[in-house]
Amino acid sequence: MSLAWSTAVRFLTVCSVLVALAAGGAAWAHPGQSHPGQSEAMPGEALFVVSGRGWGHGVGMSQYGAYGMANAGHTHEEILAHYYSGTELGQAPTRQVRVLLAEAKPAVTISSRKPFTALDARGETYKLAPGAIVLRSKLKLSTKDGPVQAASPLLIRPGKDTPLAFDGVEYRGSFELAAQGNFVRVVNVVRLDSYLSGVVANEMPYTWPSEALKAQAVAARSYALANVVKGKPFDLYSDVRSQVYRGVAGEKPQTTEAVRATAGQVVLYAGKLATTYYFSTSGGKTASAADVFGTPVPYLLSRPDPWDKASPLHTWGPFLFGARTLQAKLGVDDRVLDAVGVPTPSGRLRSLTLQTDTGSTSVPANLLRSSLGLRSTWVTIGVLRLDQPRETVVFGSPLRLTGIARSLPQPKIGASPDGSRWTEVGPFQRETSGVASLVVKPERTLRYRIEVEGAASPAVLVEVAPRVQLSRDSAEPKTLTGTVRPRLAGAAVFVERRAGSTWRRVARRTVDSAGAFRAEVLQPGEYRARLPAAGGYAEGVTAVLAVAG
Repeated sequence: MSLAWSTAVRFLTVCSVLVALAAGGAAWAHPGQSHPGQSEAMPGEALFVVSGRGWGHGVGMSQYGAYGMANAGHTHEEILAHYYSGTELGQAPTRQVRVLLAEAKPAVTISSRKPFTALDARGETYKLAPGAIVLRSKLKLSTKDGPVQAASPLLIRPGKDTPLAFDGVEYRGSFELAAQGNFVRVVNVVRLDSYLSGVVANEMPYTWPSEALKAQAVAARSYALANVVKGKPFDLYSDVRSQVYRGVAGEKPQTTEAVRATAGQVVLYAGKLATTYYFSTSGGKTASAADVFGTPVPYLLSRPDPWDKASPLHTWGPFLFGARTLQAKLGVDDRVLDAVGVPTPSGRLRSLTLQTDTGSTSVPANLLRSSLGLRSTWVTIGVLRLDQPRETVVFGSPLRLTGIARSLPQPKIGASPDGSRWTEVGPFQRETSGVASLVVKPERTLRYRIEVEGAASPAVLVEVAPRVQLSRDSAEPKTLTGTVRPRLAGAAVFVERRAGSTWRRVARRTVDSAGAFRAEVLQPGEYRARLPAAGGYAEGVTAVLAVAG
């Protein structure tokens, strides 16, 4: 269906986000857990980086493509033939259309600058003076002959060469007012081309080339006639459910001329009216009706669209979504760990498969688009997730960081002691599935994150404990000697002896400049040395040492 241009502008200014989701429906990325120096890791918090192409459903005529084709010298006939495959132009008979302006209104104001008339269901005609009348469900009129109660529906006709106004907005044609219980419905009965004059400038900028405006006029005429509302006392809506119609206020000379120049022209396929979907921006390729709506239409095929590049939304993003935000916006019960797109042949998504803490779930592409406020379903979703090691690292030991870095260029690992200043450690080496890893050898407690241009994963904290060793002095059996690496000179170290299920301190020593300490023990037992957490290091504890009598 169509997309109001004014809505498009508002969306451009208000909208603030993540990247062709792995193109072939990639398998889930499960970081391995058997590499040297790697303990089992817990899934970290993911960041989803969404980028995309185009704006709109993608089916039919790209309006920016029409703009580009017109600027390249193509006629409106050539524009329409490109986007609606195998179609031809024909003529439609002149007719009126009935456009719903409002329903369930407690009161409406109708006005005219010249005398006007009203015809009710009994065939009674009433003359009305210039000015405004307010009508409620009883349809009571003030006429030159006094107040009357008209029979519903009431047809209000304009004066000579003067449009009627409904709630202050002027429209061509007549108004049909019908009682709906205690409310009023207002329908504008108007010639088709007068209706189109109030549509085209609201669906395409009126300053665009005339051939683009003509293509829009023919597409709008064809769409209106092919999509008459069934089972209602009107033919068309005045909003995006049909096309955006704003009456006289929506008219511009350039678009009115485009309607006049293409009078009666419609798009036909095999001799029948075509449903001429159109939208703002393709991103370089339109989508087929089969891809987007699930039903193939022979003239709504995916078409290359190289003329679309002038659009500011030819490409867009990136927008960043944390895992918890994505969970809330998509209505998923559990934390989202990963996301993989299921693409259509045109590159847009059919659905998005989410991996959560408890399993996987599928989200339709249209729900993804509406929930995240995306411009189209032609998106790629980059995933950055660094997993949290479960254990403290001992100083000098290697650690393999694992995670996911998918659909984003040149991921790197950055490190910081406090989260304020980040230093690049090295490239995050990844497989085709997006699983990535890097072996690091941290010398102190650090935060790590995956970094790409413009985004970074949530950081994980890797705690590093000093390497503390304890042994007996061979020359002095009652003396224990120990070493600390790194050489934390001046640090306090506690020697402890097991007492049942607890440890009891028996000595406090200070690490010397060589990173060593000594302590005498007076009785046999099991001993250990413990260095409390301090100075950017986690607590360090030696293995248990048995001292015989």
